[in-house]
Amino acid sequence: MLPETARVVQPKKTNVYAIASVVANVALVGALLYTQTGEVGASVAASSRVHVAPRMVAPKFSMSGLRPAQREARVAAHGKGVVSTVALDAPVATSEDSMTWSSAKGNEVDAGMGQVHIEAAISNEVSPVMAQKNIQRPVIFGVAADSGCGKSTFLRRVNAIFGTTTSKAHTPTGDLITTICLDDFHTLDRTGRADTGISALDVRANNFALMADQLKALKQGRAIKKPIYNHDTGAIDPVETIHPNHIIIVEGLHPMLDKDVIESLDFTFYIDVSDPVKKAWKIERDMVERGHKKEDIIASIESRKPDFEKFVEPQKANADVIISIEPTKLDVAPGEETKYLNTRLIQRENQHGIRPVYMFEEEGSTVDWDPCAGPGAMACPYPGTRVRYYNEMSGEKHAHVLEVDGVFGETEELFFIEERLSNTNTKYFGELTKQMLKNKAAPGSGDGSGLIQALVALKMRESYERFTGRTIQIPKWGLFLDDY
Repeated sequence: MLPETARVVQPKKTNVYAIASVVANVALVGALLYTQTGEVGASVAASSRVHVAPRMVAPKFSMSGLRPAQREARVAAHGKGVVSTVALDAPVATSEDSMTWSSAKGNEVDAGMGQVHIEAAISNEVSPVMAQKNIQRPVIFGVAADSGCGKSTFLRRVNAIFGTTTSKAHTPTGDLITTICLDDFHTLDRTGRADTGISALDVRANNFALMADQLKALKQGRAIKKPIYNHDTGAIDPVETIHPNHIIIVEGLHPMLDKDVIESLDFTFYIDVSDPVKKAWKIERDMVERGHKKEDIIASIESRKPDFEKFVEPQKANADVIISIEPTKLDVAPGEETKYLNTRLIQRENQHGIRPVYMFEEEGSTVDWDPCAGPGAMACPYPGTRVRYYNEMSGEKHAHVLEVDGVFGETEELFFIEERLSNTNTKYFGELTKQMLKNKAAPGSGDGSGLIQALVALKMRESYERFTGRTIQIPKWGLFLDDY
């Protein structure tokens, strides 16, 4: 039974898509009218595909139509951006060829294999890419997780939400986003780790001084010569040149462990996969894709566990947002608990003004909702779906938690859940469902893990817009399922 503040009138199933289309087209008309009269925001260089939209406010809809006026006033009061620019305290290079370089801090580190990062460097000038791409200031996100916890799938959803793509290079780079894997700062190659018995999770196998210095340089608009860890050969390869970008995502085992590295991060995320789920995922992946034996995979997982608990897991305390993935709480057959997932979006209080996603209209209420029950409900296969919202203490911080348990039927029916969410930062009603449809074949698209990842990507987009004062213009205003 839902609390009074969370009770809803269920629409008839046959009318869900019609209602959604009407609502979306109202949003479209409103946006177009505003576009004709609104002020134009900051512009971006023609060579960049980052589109800066006019300063429009897309109509916000909930399941009951427009939000109450007092709700809009409260949103507006918290809607001011935290805008800052780069302090360009160095001359600006006119071209990449004219740049000069200095050795980066930490390039002399020797973990037992010699100075493997001796060529790591930082440009003395501001990169010409800052002007070429009209970058106001790089926004840096940190994403921490253990190996095999879905970082790659999550980052694909991030690119889709931002409407951009990246190259297939070692360090994926596009017009908007560059993603740096922190494995590149390993100080021991695969052979070195085997000889010393030091795992990749151990701080002794990672160059945090270099990591901190080069991230600080990117934030200042400088280019870096960054080392490469070759995952195919296990070797440390020669450096590559990386320029700043509008958004830089640093992902890996330790983005939020070292205080000097943390100083360069604008917003932080931790993907927390429970041991039973992690083990099931890794066994499935490594047996199918890599031909490993089950007993060898389990032995590897167990051998990593002490270092994971010592060096990776503590980063949860430094995360603004945690994606927690656990076995289902639903009534399933014995042994099926890890086949179905319970995913929690833990949104901690932050200093950035990023507001939490919550259920219905009352932030702070407690909701336990079965979207598969009642007339006109979603068609959910076994074992069903459960959506919960509540508050809790996460470490020493107050947190808003959105929990999605079980599996979905038709992805198109996610409108049924989307219209009951507030503060998603979608540009129009239906955008969240559209994104799930675009990535329908991706892991997690049939359960809460994919939905929560998409919501977090939307929060990353909101963060970028707040930190820069710019608006990411998405390619489409409207809701026509046949076009997707």
